[in-house]
Amino acid sequence: MEVYVTRNIPEEGMQVLLDAGCEVTNWASDEKTPRPELLKSVRGIIGLLCHTTDEIDAEVLDAAGPNLKVISTLSAGLDHLDLDEIKKRGIRIGHTPGILTDATAELTVALLLATARRIPEAMDTVKKGMWTSFNSFWLCGYALSGSTVGIIGLGRIGMAVARKLKSFGLKRLLYFGRIVKPCAAEVDGEFVPLDTIACESDFVVVCCSFTPEAKGMCDKAFFSKMKKTAIFVNTSRGAVVNQEDLYEALSSGQIAAAGLDVTTPEPLPTNHPLLTLKNIVVLPHIGSAVYSTRISMAIMAAQNVLGGLHGTEMPGELTS
Repeated sequence: MEVYVTRNIPEEGMQVLLDAGCEVTNWASDEKTPRPELLKSVRGIIGLLCHTTDEIDAEVLDAAGPNLKVISTLSAGLDHLDLDEIKKRGIRIGHTPGILTDATAELTVALLLATARRIPEAMDTVKKGMWTSFNSFWLCGYALSGSTVGIIGLGRIGMAVARKLKSFGLKRLLYFGRIVKPCAAEVDGEFVPLDTIACESDFVVVCCSFTPEAKGMCDKAFFSKMKKTAIFVNTSRGAVVNQEDLYEALSSGQIAAAGLDVTTPEPLPTNHPLLTLKNIVVLPHIGSAVYSTRISMAIMAAQNVLGGLHGTEMPGELTS
């Protein structure tokens, strides 16, 4: 049972495959497999364990050949997979939903607070010896207590974020999505149109799944409706945001600040205009970067591979 792993993963996940007797080949690096190497390495494999940075499309599937039974990704997101092409070929798909929910929700709240309270900027002043005098409004930010938070996407992660934010004493919690969520009653969530999220929120938090409809959803029109004191946070996918429009909104003072854990592209080039601004916090897509979470994700991804190889249940199979 030949399995290809596209980069180093926690050894606990690799051990699951080895203990099951799989013949495992992996790209022994923390960087993704270069495309030419990927196309060569997948030839004849039965299982593929990949990552969000690996684009798995028809070219890769053709290179792998007809024996490929299962593709398992070390992620909850699936936008790097050509789902229609994979399903058309009868290949089973595994991912790791649920495991990273709390870790990503914690990071979302941390990013929101870091952005709202200007924590990176404050630390920078200490490092540069600028902590010299007191001014009543020096490094002032915005409070969650008594505020209105709008969440775009009240799925697993969005709901986990809502539960954590409620403890800050919010005035209102709004949410937008495809359908009304009964679970929102637990956090007194109000289902509203996207325009209401933009117009009435002090904090906008994007947690939605990436779909074609979501691409570029947060654009100039959206930012123009936000309060000048509003904070924008995205831990969903970079493509949900038009980054040129976000730059304009931040640099012109249309909105107060933004926090991003996801960008387009990833990694974001060091000369990107967004990185010239003081009122933005950009993180390198570390939503699930908790030791226990990453280990659990690797184990689940490996178990998905085994389920696909043996025709048995996969703990994280995509069924829709």
